[in-house]
Amino acid sequence: MAQAKYTRIDNNNKRPSSYCSTVTIVVFVALCLFGIWMMTSSSVTPVQNVDVSQENNNEVKEQSEAKEQPTDPSNNNSQQFEDNRGDLSEDATKGDGSVTPATNYDVTEKQDEKSDEKSQEKPSEDTKTENQDSSVSEKRSDSDESEKRSDSDESEKKSDSDESEKKSDSDESEKKSDSDESEKKSDSDESEKKSEYNETEKNSESNDSSERENKSDSDENEKKSDDASETTDKTEEKVEQSSNQESDENSNEKKTDDNANSQGSNEVYPSVAQSELLNESTTQNGSFTTQAAESKNEKESQVSSKQSANWKLCNVTAGPDYIPCLDNLKAIKSLPSTKHYEHRERQCPKESPTCLVPLPEGYKRPIEWPKSREKIWYSNVPHTKLAEYKGHQNWVKVTGEYLTFPGGGTQFKHGALHYIDTIQQSVPDIAWGNRSRVILDVGCGVASFGGFLFERDVLTMSLAPKDEHEAQVQFALERGIPAISAVMGTKRLPYPGRVFDVVHCARCRVPWHIEGGKLLLELNRVLRPGGFFVWSATPIYQKLPEDVEIWNEMKALTKAMCWEVVSISKDKLNGVGIAVYKKPTSNECYEKRSQNQPPICPDSDDPNAAWNVPLQACMHKVPVSSTERGSQWPEKWPARLTNIPYWLTNSQVGVYGKPAPEDFTADYGHWKRIVSKSYLNGIGINWSNMRNVMDMRSVYGGFAAALKDLNIWVMNVVSVNSADTLPLIYERGLFGMYHDWCESFSTYPRSYDLLHADNLFSNIKNRCSLKAVVAEIDRILRPEGKLIVRDTVEIINEMESMVKSMQWEVRMTYSKDKVGFLCVQKSMWRPKELETLEYAIG
Repeated sequence: MAQAKYTRIDNNNKRPSSYCSTVTIVVFVALCLFGIWMMTSSSVTPVQNVDVSQENNNEVKEQSEAKEQPTDPSNNNSQQFEDNRGDLSEDATKGDGSVTPATNYDVTEKQDEKSDEKSQEKPSEDTKTENQDSSVSEKRSDSDESEKRSDSDESEKKSDSDESEKKSDSDESEKKSDSDESEKKSDSDESEKKSEYNETEKNSESNDSSERENKSDSDENEKKSDDASETTDKTEEKVEQSSNQESDENSNEKKTDDNANSQGSNEVYPSVAQSELLNESTTQNGSFTTQAAESKNEKESQVSSKQSANWKLCNVTAGPDYIPCLDNLKAIKSLPSTKHYEHRERQCPKESPTCLVPLPEGYKRPIEWPKSREKIWYSNVPHTKLAEYKGHQNWVKVTGEYLTFPGGGTQFKHGALHYIDTIQQSVPDIAWGNRSRVILDVGCGVASFGGFLFERDVLTMSLAPKDEHEAQVQFALERGIPAISAVMGTKRLPYPGRVFDVVHCARCRVPWHIEGGKLLLELNRVLRPGGFFVWSATPIYQKLPEDVEIWNEMKALTKAMCWEVVSISKDKLNGVGIAVYKKPTSNECYEKRSQNQPPICPDSDDPNAAWNVPLQACMHKVPVSSTERGSQWPEKWPARLTNIPYWLTNSQVGVYGKPAPEDFTADYGHWKRIVSKSYLNGIGINWSNMRNVMDMRSVYGGFAAALKDLNIWVMNVVSVNSADTLPLIYERGLFGMYHDWCESFSTYPRSYDLLHADNLFSNIKNRCSLKAVVAEIDRILRPEGKLIVRDTVEIINEMESMVKSMQWEVRMTYSKDKVGFLCVQKSMWRPKELETLEYAIG
């Protein structure tokens, strides 16, 4: 309730007697009206019967009103507005600075009260009304008049506002003290109160007569009351304009799960400044949670509890090392022949499993790179057969609780680096990490060759079958070296044509020369024109009859394929011979051959077709057009990573609809921005713990390119149902493979530290079982590994529900404009109930 200041009463003490008579009559009428109003009023709330100043009484009553209003725990905007006064504009805080509405409804209610006080001519210190029936037009009219009058007293209102803002920070008892202090400063007594009523009545009559008289004769009580009304109106407008913005800012500060799902950020995905780690804990308002949050969490917990019962543990012969497409024992037993290693090829079950693979007993967090290159936890890969079989060749040894890798391979028992440097010395044009960037290592063993090539800035795709050399690829991946389980059998390798700079084979036990050289011709398909084939095997340096026979057949075959023998040398330290061949860069040699053996593949044979395509004993022609990939060698590393490939032209349409070169550049800029602003620092990932990374739906390899400076490697997976951009990824000096996510990936369980899925699930949901894909993600991701999903809001919600049912930790979730983001961490949890997969039981 607004009151007049006593200074105005003091100034009007000397009045003519005739005027006093008039005042007496007016007072009598006012008291009568007041009595009538008391009997008809619907709600009256008494206030303190003390003489207080206009400002302090205003503060006390408004604070009391705010406390009496029930708090709506779901109205986040109002709570944020209360807590964050500093967000108001200067205009909104003029006048009574203590105006702090709990809701927009509270603001309206206070304005209604002030409007009723004026119309009913109610004494300001006796009663306070809570009439909520005042019209909006009345409030706006009062506000307009207040704004007009406020122009004449701008400096006074600012002073009052400052004083009120200071007082609004104190509690109710302090406000009462301020009221008492104002009372002490007052010179008025009970008779002065009556004079105050007279003054109020006089001002009311002035309002009825004319607006001009109101401006000239209205007392400070009216000014302050109208000033407060103006502030309230402006504050209400400010609430409506800024509630969304304040909600966003406070949701970042409070980190509530509800607000995290609907932040109003300007970025499509969180930036460094915005991002928070949401650890599935309810952010508290002060020391108390809200009922809405408690109920929501309990319902989600109950749903997750029910869903978790749907997950079962895979009961298979392979146990913790289960690879569904390589351990389909029923399909393997039914093969008519295993002559061409068909039993080592992919034999996927008709329906992908939805059970979870168990963990090895005593599993530990893997040792970090580069220490992992030298040793790994035995408990993580508890296999000793390879150590017993290859221990004398320094492949791997059991050393206490570790498996150690002292040398690395049969052909470089005394160290891979010396072997790598020997190759460089014999063929300087190889230029590791400059001209030669992407390597294929066939029959890799434990992949020490690729592991040490990292020191030469070379990326190596290592492959070996899941055979009697127990868990060799699993050893490689546990060490932090890229590798897949694959075999050169009856089908093409899952790579495009003409992409590898070098292909390496060190005692890989592949019979290159048989059946018209079909397997060596497969290497010719994936080898870039002008690329090298490095072969280190006993036929090169031993004279046993079998070795001599193989050597002679290899000489004839490589000559017929027009491969140039660049070097035949010997690594004296390791005691092995090395032969290096070079693929031709033109078709001239092919055309001059006396016999068309091996034959040239027909033009209809696409060298890039690689998914479940049978091997063909033929050679593809070398591209000669300047706009065709393979006609030129890529730029040297690292320039090739960011420069537009020469064979991308503006006439080609990119994946995102722009001309291909523009598309390529925009994609790299997009991922570079996201990685630098969000991924590196904004989503709670310790990248020093990351080593093996997979981009489950790569397009141009922009995500991997943006991570170039980190000590990691990225397996770029291009879906067989997506645009075939894998050749371009290799052109950049990166690597990857084709895959269909409706099937299991050719890797061991617990292979990757981080999986990145950009719009993957929405693209495969109609073809694949989403639960089976999630089970596969759980299989290949390490415990405590991270999964980043960028997809539609519907997919994000479904994925979040599924990973929660596996008791994964949701680190961050975010959505805007139907686009969502999810970052989760895999747990060590495993279900108790078993699911027996009959086809995987030996």
